[in-house]
Amino acid sequence: MMIGLVAFFAMNVVGILIMGEDKRRAKRHEYRIRERTLWLVALFGGAIGTTVGMQVYRHKTKHTSFKLGFPILAILEFAIFIKIIL
Repeated sequence: MMIGLVAFFAMNVVGILIMGEDKRRAKRHEYRIRERTLWLVALFGGAIGTTVGMQVYRHKTKHTSFKLGFPILAILEFAIFIKIIL
């Protein structure tokens, strides 16, 4: 149980950080983080973090797949998280 909580928290921190890093790279016209990588982080428990990162850094907000997909996935992951801990 505790390992799952730590993993969930860690993936969401990674989600925020990866969105910030991709935004930084975009501004500097550097090699970008693959969209597939962003989605994998979200799918493996980091959807809340990627959604927060998307809003904080204003990154990928014009892409419909991210704009809708990350929040929907975040809601699903949060519901699963609540179901597990209760």
